[in-house]
Amino acid sequence: MAALLATNTRDEDDMPLSDVEVVKPGDERYTALTASFNGRWAGTPDYVLVPATADEAVDAVQHVIDNGDRFAIHSSGACYEDLLTNQEVRALISTSQLRSVEFDPERSAFAVGPGISTVELYTRLYEGWHVTVPAGAGPPVALAGQMTNAGYGPLSRQLGQLVDHLEAVEVVVVDGDGRARKVVAGRNPDDENHDLWWAHTGGGGGTFGLVTKFWLRSPDAEGDDPAAQLPRAPRELIVSETAWSWDAMTEKAFTRLLKNFSAWHEANSVPGSRAANLFGALKPRHVSAGEFLMSTELDAATSGAEELLDEFLAAVVEGTGLTYREERRTVDWLGHVTAWAGLGGDGWEGKGRFKAKSAYLRTAFPDEQLRAIYRHLTDPDFDNPATMVEIGGYGGAVNAIDASATAVGQRDSVLRLLYLTMWADEADDAAHLAWLRRWYADVHASTGGVPDRRGAGDGAILNYIDADLLDETLNTSGVAWHELYFGSAYPRLQRIKSRWDPQDVFTHALAVRRPD
Repeated sequence: MAALLATNTRDEDDMPLSDVEVVKPGDERYTALTASFNGRWAGTPDYVLVPATADEAVDAVQHVIDNGDRFAIHSSGACYEDLLTNQEVRALISTSQLRSVEFDPERSAFAVGPGISTVELYTRLYEGWHVTVPAGAGPPVALAGQMTNAGYGPLSRQLGQLVDHLEAVEVVVVDGDGRARKVVAGRNPDDENHDLWWAHTGGGGGTFGLVTKFWLRSPDAEGDDPAAQLPRAPRELIVSETAWSWDAMTEKAFTRLLKNFSAWHEANSVPGSRAANLFGALKPRHVSAGEFLMSTELDAATSGAEELLDEFLAAVVEGTGLTYREERRTVDWLGHVTAWAGLGGDGWEGKGRFKAKSAYLRTAFPDEQLRAIYRHLTDPDFDNPATMVEIGGYGGAVNAIDASATAVGQRDSVLRLLYLTMWADEADDAAHLAWLRRWYADVHASTGGVPDRRGAGDGAILNYIDADLLDETLNTSGVAWHELYFGSAYPRLQRIKSRWDPQDVFTHALAVRRPD
């Protein structure tokens, strides 16, 4: 491994040597380490530091601080905006090599590295102890971003938010004198560093420090048996894919379908209920796609699982008069979750540029939102089948936790919405961005163009980060970006930021700001 080298403001001899690996332009790994999940951007840092241990992570942070370089923290790079790749970022610290998974008997918890991918995490936990956590479904995505940005997954209705299973966190922070050091912060309110733990339960990544380890343990776990510290993973799932054609689809039928789907979730999101074991995602695409899908999955061990799925599907199509095609099968859980099924049909390949927006929904869809969704998805002047709104089931066990217990303030929502359009050519950027922005503003017109709590919404989803909410020329609602993402948690996050990052070295466009 290469020694840590100075870059642009000091002589190499003035800097302490370390074993931290350095990757610079010209290295075959540079492109992969600086690539963006969104093809609209690519990073151009002067160098990337790749620590392999927590101590090396301290050295890496100290180096960029001493060297005066603007830096960003990179785990998998699955950021929707250019927070990691903008030209102000001259150094990256990649946590991609911090991927260990081991049981820590002192904490009775699983110690997990922030760079581990969803696939690796699910596989290691399942094969070693037959346990799991309610993380997301995207295989390339690393744990660090999911945890700190309040990610969720298909098991969240049954098992809660991912952050609900965070026992402790190890973080590299920078003191007021510019010295980097490791700190461990725990869930126990008596922990002197408890506020730092709380900030990492949805306060945003790259904001308070560099995470080198997460300890995972369910809040109700007992004893010291590793297999009893996290939820048991399902052995099998009943999965279903239902397709509706746009042919002969009327506005009345379309809006009734979405109303039914959302009303079912409003009525069936009681924590611990049998229905909370069912996850469904309805994925209406632009009419140019020809059809759209609904995907569901259900723990096969659920009492009356097949009947529950039949009842759900009947409730979704009730009164629509629509015919549909359904494919249902029973699959091995691990094989299913480690082989990502994709976005909801064919036609997404080769379209690496995208824009996303999001919303929480606390009730069934208001009628005016349904009409707006239909208007834009049937817009004859727009022709992109790689466009959809994914309406994903939420609530259930997520809503069993008090909103103040973590930094995730949205604990009464029943659905999550992801608005997405993808395209291939840079020349089409402006047209696609403008169209998606009009669609989002129209759907949420009654609350100023954003999903504010004045209506059925509950803000936006941090894991689907959207820089438009920061831009007052695009977000003209008068509702601040931080209110949409953090709600009432923001003042506390600001105080924590002041304590743990007094020099504001861990920052980006949508990071928590210190109070004025």
